[in-house]
Amino acid sequence: MTYNDTFIRACRRQETDHVPVWYMRQAGRYDPEYRKIKEKYSLLEICSQPELAAEVTLMPVRKLGVDAAILYSDIMNPVASIGVKFDIVKNIGPVIENPIATAADVDRLKPIDVEGDLGHVLETIAILDKELDVPLITFAGAPFTIASYLIEGRPSKSYHRTKEMMFSQPRVWEKLMDKLGDMVIAYLRAHVKSGGKAFQLFDSWVGALAPRDFERYVLPTISRIFAECSDLDVPKIYFPGVSSGELLPSLKGLQTDVIGLDWRVSLTEGRRRIGEGFAVQGNLDPYLLTAPMELLKERAKDLIDEGIQQPGYIFNLGHGLFPEASLDTLRELTEYIHDYSKQALKQAAKPQI
Repeated sequence: MTYNDTFIRACRRQETDHVPVWYMRQAGRYDPEYRKIKEKYSLLEICSQPELAAEVTLMPVRKLGVDAAILYSDIMNPVASIGVKFDIVKNIGPVIENPIATAADVDRLKPIDVEGDLGHVLETIAILDKELDVPLITFAGAPFTIASYLIEGRPSKSYHRTKEMMFSQPRVWEKLMDKLGDMVIAYLRAHVKSGGKAFQLFDSWVGALAPRDFERYVLPTISRIFAECSDLDVPKIYFPGVSSGELLPSLKGLQTDVIGLDWRVSLTEGRRRIGEGFAVQGNLDPYLLTAPMELLKERAKDLIDEGIQQPGYIFNLGHGLFPEASLDTLRELTEYIHDYSKQALKQAAKPQI
């Protein structure tokens, strides 16, 4: 079996013969086969069955020809181990039984027991490590994003309870960030030990913060996570989520390899804001997948032309796939990205006369 390490080399800003591509939420409801599985099992039930979770992870790799797999899981999975009861409710998302509101609530959170409580996740990773011919990306939810669910009790658009704790109870907030940071570090380290070849820290909603508040209340924990995982010899990705362009200049000191960009900031501007030393990932607007193929390929071409101006570019969406996306469209887009980027990189490598 030939192993495709193009994604790993791009993360490390090494030479590649094509631009690697994978899609956030690439194992999901756009796939009719996955929808049939979801008729029988919930997300959490799939996650609890290693063979099934591994199969769902493998499906888009086989069907789309992407250059990396992303573990089928959910960012909320580890919080059960620290004492938080929750459910993933259809058309809502994570719903917390007893939202966190006080210092006593934070004090009750216990250290994560990855092997004892989340052995099924580690077993899934071990299965995939044997089965895949592309790298497996594992992931965790970043502390702010997890905290927003724990405090609000469910998805929010305003994050007013979260910000209220952050501003009005800063010591409680810091203790919560510390505990969630510890959880993420232990979880990701266990992933790599079990066979994960890269990891991504999803901070989907941190773009709701002003840069000064991000730097004061969130960035110290993000920095600690990457610092305490710096000995792990795998690429590390930080995705600061949607509407996070104004936060990018704050990321210059992170000990990570790749920064994910959403579609609201160009690749060139994103690179300028984060400075040198990072590969970049992104950043097609997911809803362009509903556009005519001619326009979709035109936008993909523009991203590739822009992305390959510097070493270290990974094609992805600016956020996750949505159920209405077409499997056939994604397959054709992936093939186009590979074919066009191979030509573009060859052309760029030719000596200029």
